[in-house]
Amino acid sequence: TNNHVVDGSRTLTVTFADGTSMEANIKGTDADYDLAVIAVPMSELSDETMDAITVATLGDSTKLSIGEPAIAIGNALGYGQSVTTGVISAIDRESTTVDETTGETVASGVKLIQTDAAINPGNSGGPLLNIRGEVIGINSNKIAVSSVEGMGYAIPISDVHEIIEDLMSKETRLKVAEDKQGYLGITGVNVVAEYVELYDAPEGVYVSSVMEGTGADEAGLVRGDIITAINGEKVSSMDELKEELSYYEAGTTIEVTIMQGSPTGYQAKNVEIKLGRQSRTQ
Repeated sequence: TNNHVVDGSRTLTVTFADGTSMEANIKGTDADYDLAVIAVPMSELSDETMDAITVATLGDSTKLSIGEPAIAIGNALGYGQSVTTGVISAIDRESTTVDETTGETVASGVKLIQTDAAINPGNSGGPLLNIRGEVIGINSNKIAVSSVEGMGYAIPISDVHEIIEDLMSKETRLKVAEDKQGYLGITGVNVVAEYVELYDAPEGVYVSSVMEGTGADEAGLVRGDIITAINGEKVSSMDELKEELSYYEAGTTIEVTIMQGSPTGYQAKNVEIKLGRQSRTQ
């Protein structure tokens, strides 16, 4: 599915073709490509549900031609499974995002398939199929303004096949109850785009202060450090930092990747931090 579908969620539910539902958990996400892989315990699925499931066949999005048929499947407006048809309108459309701080439109570098098959809210994460029923893309976003119609977008499946396989291989993680979650012991702010460009700083969370006696303090974190990853998972904002920490209980020791300033630029360093329970810190 899409990262924006699961981002910030406390619980996830998957409903299968036979109408049964089951709680799911996130295996991994990739915000740059707006991808997420979620999982359910197969041992808990009934034989009837397993019989109702058909595994989709992946196609080759590198062989698409403009004008060939496209079929979008999803859950439009939350009414239930829906199917819309159209054609491939364009390939290699560049995705853009709006910087929340500056309001500037920034090219993301992600290439998308454009189709006139209707893609509405609820279709996100569903497959875009070719005429043979093969998955050629993952429906992602839509230009949704009154003056624009028939411009839907999908992530090309061939571009992200390896990313999906990597996310699938990750261990399924369960979120920890909020009152049991661990905290680093820092306050921080996002490293915004202009600082990345002006000062050649890495994306991440700038440490504004470190609380005395906390795990972060004992590990040697100081004001000015930039947190870029937790246990190898990229962290580029406070929201992502909080999301990542929601999987760890207080008392857990995690590996935090920080970038520290030096006369020759920022240097990467991995430190082990034992998470505490300080409710007013991150």
